[in-house]
Amino acid sequence: MSDTTPRPHELVERALELSRTEGCVVIADEESTANLRWAGNGLTTNGVTRGRRLTVIATVDGAEGTASGVVSREAVTRDELEDLVRAAEAAARDAGPAEDARPLLSGPPESPGFTDAPAETSAEVFAAFAPALGEAFARARAGGELLYGFARHELTTSYLGSSTGLRLRHEQPTGSVELNAKTADLTGSAWGGAATADFTDVDLAALHGSLSTRLGWGRRKRIDLPAGRYETLLPPSAIADLMVYLTWSAGGRDAAEGRSVFSRPGGGTRVGNRLSALPLTLRSDPAEPGLAAAPFVLAHSSGDNSSVFDNGLPLTATDWIRDGELANLSTTRHSAALTGLPVTPSVDNLVLETADQAGAPTLEEMVARTERGLLLTCLWYIREVDPATLLLTGLTRDGVYLVENGEVVGAVNNFRFNESPVDLLGRITEAGRTERCLPREWSDWFTRAAMPPVRVPDFNMSSVSQAS
Repeated sequence: MSDTTPRPHELVERALELSRTEGCVVIADEESTANLRWAGNGLTTNGVTRGRRLTVIATVDGAEGTASGVVSREAVTRDELEDLVRAAEAAARDAGPAEDARPLLSGPPESPGFTDAPAETSAEVFAAFAPALGEAFARARAGGELLYGFARHELTTSYLGSSTGLRLRHEQPTGSVELNAKTADLTGSAWGGAATADFTDVDLAALHGSLSTRLGWGRRKRIDLPAGRYETLLPPSAIADLMVYLTWSAGGRDAAEGRSVFSRPGGGTRVGNRLSALPLTLRSDPAEPGLAAAPFVLAHSSGDNSSVFDNGLPLTATDWIRDGELANLSTTRHSAALTGLPVTPSVDNLVLETADQAGAPTLEEMVARTERGLLLTCLWYIREVDPATLLLTGLTRDGVYLVENGEVVGAVNNFRFNESPVDLLGRITEAGRTERCLPREWSDWFTRAAMPPVRVPDFNMSSVSQAS
């Protein structure tokens, strides 16, 4: 950032000075991204980018209530600030009273380093990863494999200021690597992914090794199976995609108004109901080691489960499911008041775990005690079919394997599945050791997850798929 370019906190302060409405919230997001892409055992592209987005939220008090107007723009300069602020104010005046209106928050004290420059990533984040990638290419060539994939690291620094005195700052690192190994004739494919904050904890050799093992399984035998219900082992990535969608659908207001799987017949919500016979806990915590997320609400728009009036609201550890029972649903201050539920905003991470982590098995140990069942790699193209039951459909991808008498005997065709993650929770008979993982389907929006592998005795493979 040059000396003539305004720092993000300066843009926030200037926008607040320009405000002429009763209330104003300004969020400046500075993004710095580094990436690598590869195909056919060779690096194809790499680069570093930077971006800036400024969001102004204006609130206007009227006889019928408070209205809000939200305008976001990219790469805003100092000279463009006033136009942005006036656009937000005009949007507020043109809007009707906001249903979710609440007094803007004030306090806590200013974040340490609020006036610091934004964090920046660079190609140096791949200093250890890039040589490991080159070694993986060499192993793949020697083994008759082709490697495809990408690695991405992003540092987003958010500055939040309000006319009520909020001055908050948060640095969020987000990294991921996706590796796809294919046989030389492209008939076999295996996928693996990892989430990371800084790439120092990515064991690329181990990741590649696991994919080579799966390609080897595929060469043993090709087995065509019909649609049906199968005992199935879902690895952490697959269960993460299902649990992420579950939490996205766990809005308190929707449940209280009878519009979701978490609605209680006859009225109210299912909070307190048992969802799983196993003592499973699904939780979020902004301070979770390795999965740290923003400790306060950063809302760029209002929706079913978010409110711009809640910006700056402190976030704390929250159990969504506790020991198998539904404990909380996502709420804003507005929806909590409507439903009588506690104020429990969403947090940008998710952990599923059993009560006894020390005694929980690994996926390999679960495979070893499987008499006959399917082992999945990941899920893909997940879509909602029925919100009342949260029935989802999707496809298996990049490797489905048949396990017999504790050993993988070969690769199986892909399937389309139909399952509700809520119903699935009640049918899980075994959960393994929780580990950090990358959701395959939702990795563009959600990377901070830790999940166990799980065993389901009757996973519904509704039809055979030709997807590879």
